[in-house]
Amino acid sequence: MRIAAVVLTKNEARHIADCLATLAWADERVVFDSFSDDATVDIARASGARVIQHAFRGYASQRNAALEQVAADWIFFVDADERATPELGAEIRQVVQRPEVGWWVPRKNIIWGRWIRHTGWSPDYQMRLLKRGFARYDPAREVHEVGLLDGAEGFLQNPLTHYNYDTVRQFLQKQGRYTEYEARILLESGVVPRARGLVGQPLREFWRRFVQLQGYKDGGHGLLLSALMAYYAFRRVQMARRIARGR
Repeated sequence: MRIAAVVLTKNEARHIADCLATLAWADERVVFDSFSDDATVDIARASGARVIQHAFRGYASQRNAALEQVAADWIFFVDADERATPELGAEIRQVVQRPEVGWWVPRKNIIWGRWIRHTGWSPDYQMRLLKRGFARYDPAREVHEVGLLDGAEGFLQNPLTHYNYDTVRQFLQKQGRYTEYEARILLESGVVPRARGLVGQPLREFWRRFVQLQGYKDGGHGLLLSALMAYYAFRRVQMARRIARGR
């Protein structure tokens, strides 16, 4: 079974060399690049990876394009800010002999310099190991991709380490983009949040993150993350209602 590790990139010069170094166990390393204008491509080639450039039309679309263009039995998708371990590589080598056609990998999320063990960020399973010809991603989901399998799924034990957010500012910028997308998804599914959701949903989200998902065990990081996710629950309702009134 031939395994290709595929890294999607767009201006990832900071991360790409370290990421590729942790994928040396794969039969092939491919950088599937969205026409970076920094040193990403040069660094990737110098690190021994093959580079394919493809215009970006959404994460699901990009991953599906890689599934079509990379000729291997199995594709293992890794983001540039993620790092694999030898133990994960060895586990992947074993499971590709099994009948499952898609595998979820847990992620160890590092946020603001700390491993977040609770608050909804652990184990953070992602569908990343796919058997070509039997799996793809739902093109309707622009972010938080959903895997579609023609067969059974499995769960890996060893995690990817994800260097998720370095700063609060970076977190705010990315969550702001996600929030607008999620508000539009709500409306497209026929849901227009009521005004009382401006209060109820943030309170429920904070309770879920900080209490039910034990965010309090992550200390100050858990408290701040829970509060920020409650704020974005408010923004999602507010944005959905605003978009609905403008239609």
